[in-house]
Amino acid sequence: MQLIAFIGFTVLVAFISYYKTRDTKESTSDGYFLGGRSLTAGVIAGSLLLTNLSTEQIVGLNGSAYESGLSVMVWETLAAIAMIVTAVFLLPRYLKGGLTTVPGFLAKRFDTSTKTLTSILFLSGYVVVLLPVILYSGSLAISGMFNLPEILGVTHTQSIWICVWGIGIIGAIYAIFGGLKAVAISDTINAIGLLVGGILIPIFGLIMIGDGSLFDGLSILTSEHPEKFKSMGEPTDPVPFYTIFTGMMLVQLFYWGTNQQIIQRALGAKNLKEGQKGLLLASFIKILGPIIVVLPGLIAFHIFGGNLESADSAYPMLVNKVLPDAWAGFFAAVLFGAILSSFNSVLNSSVTLFGIDVYKQHINKEADEKTVVKYGKIFGIALAIASMFIAPLIADAGSLFNYLQEINGIYSIPILTIIVVGYTTKRVPAIAAKIGLFSGCLLYIISQFILQPYFVESALETAKISGITNESELALIEAEAYPHFLDIMAILFVLNVIIMLVIGKIRPREEDYVQEYTKEVDITPWKYTKQIGIAICAIVIWVYYYFA
Repeated sequence: MQLIAFIGFTVLVAFISYYKTRDTKESTSDGYFLGGRSLTAGVIAGSLLLTNLSTEQIVGLNGSAYESGLSVMVWETLAAIAMIVTAVFLLPRYLKGGLTTVPGFLAKRFDTSTKTLTSILFLSGYVVVLLPVILYSGSLAISGMFNLPEILGVTHTQSIWICVWGIGIIGAIYAIFGGLKAVAISDTINAIGLLVGGILIPIFGLIMIGDGSLFDGLSILTSEHPEKFKSMGEPTDPVPFYTIFTGMMLVQLFYWGTNQQIIQRALGAKNLKEGQKGLLLASFIKILGPIIVVLPGLIAFHIFGGNLESADSAYPMLVNKVLPDAWAGFFAAVLFGAILSSFNSVLNSSVTLFGIDVYKQHINKEADEKTVVKYGKIFGIALAIASMFIAPLIADAGSLFNYLQEINGIYSIPILTIIVVGYTTKRVPAIAAKIGLFSGCLLYIISQFILQPYFVESALETAKISGITNESELALIEAEAYPHFLDIMAILFVLNVIIMLVIGKIRPREEDYVQEYTKEVDITPWKYTKQIGIAICAIVIWVYYYFA
């Protein structure tokens, strides 16, 4: 019965995606890469949420909540504000320029080589880290939650390989042969399923705690673990509260405003109104995200007494414990859809970046649109196969969620810097952007992978020589030995902006940059954008105040 439910829901999503995209002209760049610029608000919101929400978040954030409590909800709630900034400030400018890729703006604002460098940075991050991690973490969750080694009669390693190739092949079919519209529509359907399934897990968990009563369960959880329900993180927590005002907001702005895999959904909007409504709808739903990616971790802490060997096993263990058998097939299909969504979204964005910013620009400048799409698909197939081979080999990478957040800083802040400076100034030249990219990447690598380990090891050795052995004291010493990586991001962002402005003062462009309106998309804004945005910001502030 579980297998029938799983296959039935998965096939239903595939059929609807095919039916809805059968008339889209995939041979053109706009048709394939942007869904024919036809995406509406609901599709954009659903695709944004599913692209973002996958197993590395569901498993990773719940694991962080299991260890540190409610404060990790900042990854969800602050995203709402970043999406509002994108809707008000960035999206109108993107659509005005008729952009297909974010680096495409950099070619117009600076020069072609700046665009190419940025595209390569994006692709490097996707290929080396993101695609393999999505495949591995998703396979780990599916295999662990539903005990696939026992069901299939294989070893744990073999079950991971089976899941990796199953997710990879199906995801590649969606992303490579269906284009953005197929990805976005399948995301929207899976988003509904994930919201339903994701909310059911904490409901079943609270009912178990409350011995049949949902509200009794919530009362028991909050009264017995008040230390877990604090919105403001301590210095030793993964996200100290003060970092909201330093690097956290910058990370969120990069992710929701400039990251190709995310913003590509909004770039495919039929007009600015639909794009803004889609972003605002997604931002409102994002406030409810902690119910799915934080609350289950707190419930797992109560049920398992904080005795799990690995925090990242909290969510899979909770699902096994509380999910009725009748729901298992449906939830497996929904979770599979979430994993698939992140994989095929990143893959589709990689195909877009390669086809337009690399192949068309540097390999075959005379290529027509059909040829660009063709070779983009070939690159996507090679990329998917490579990531499927790499994914099972990263089993010893440690905490994947925290690793991803820190490693992404190598390219996220430099790219955000040059885009912000590009839109807010008129005379900063291309050389400044290149130096900003290079200095941002280099300084972050030196800071986080050379200086940070040195300072932390020195501080811990000094503490042990002084006779300090208490784990909480050592954790505080480690946290204070070197600035948090989010603080480093903020420092480097400011430093890079200063460097670019100084270069712009010394060696400015010959002419002011003026953005042209391509008229490919109607850029009349939605008249309620600012009012709705302010209301959502007020809700976020109230949530923090309530749990402070």
